[in-house]
Amino acid sequence: MTTPPPRIEIDGTPAADPELLAVLMSGYGHFTAMQVRDGRVKGLALHLDRLDRSTRELFGRELDGKRVRELVTGALADAGRRDASVRVYVYEGARTVVTVADPAPDGPGAPQRLTAVDYWRPAPHIKHLGGFGQRYHGTAARRAGFDEALLTSPYGEIAEGAVTNIAFWDGTSVVWPSAPCLAGITMALLEPRLPSVRRPVTVADLPGYRAAFVTNSRTIAPVTAIDGVTFAVDEELMGRVFAAYGAVEGDELRP
Repeated sequence: MTTPPPRIEIDGTPAADPELLAVLMSGYGHFTAMQVRDGRVKGLALHLDRLDRSTRELFGRELDGKRVRELVTGALADAGRRDASVRVYVYEGARTVVTVADPAPDGPGAPQRLTAVDYWRPAPHIKHLGGFGQRYHGTAARRAGFDEALLTSPYGEIAEGAVTNIAFWDGTSVVWPSAPCLAGITMALLEPRLPSVRRPVTVADLPGYRAAFVTNSRTIAPVTAIDGVTFAVDEELMGRVFAAYGAVEGDELRP
């Protein structure tokens, strides 16, 4: 007996494609987020590798990078854009969804004030969907007057921001926390281009650092406070960080 498709209504109106909508509503999948400038993306190979690895792990099949590039290029053409914020989502059956939105502003992000919360993402190596915990803590942080939540263990070990990676400056090295976290593309591009080390960082260690900054696909921004610990904006450090990122050549999206 053939199982009938699910019936899904939205505000009382039947969905046009209930099977597809059921897949999209499952919350099981992964994505990558990128900034496109003049049809090029910094770290494109890293984005494609992330999508393929996560598709193999979650769904047991490969995701062809050429096909992803065709989908993104097509979506940009349909939107009439060369500059954009693009997300590529992958669901069951390797169904791929591309969204195109306004590009993030270029240049330094606004200084960030963070608050530490007791939460680590499940399967942190995957940029997965269903991030209720991140969204919950990030929203609570903003309602409390902060810009972002900083995810820590019950013992205060720092992993990452709710939607960022974080790095600390000890005067000699950029220190990336070694706790399990998502290896963001911006972080992956910066780490080998700066004097970087990875080691455990705890909330108790914070007063010993001279500066901090966060990174994601939309911004690189200095951190001025984590709860009661304050940091000066180290202009020399941030200049080096932005110079390192600016030196990364974008890769052509068109296959």
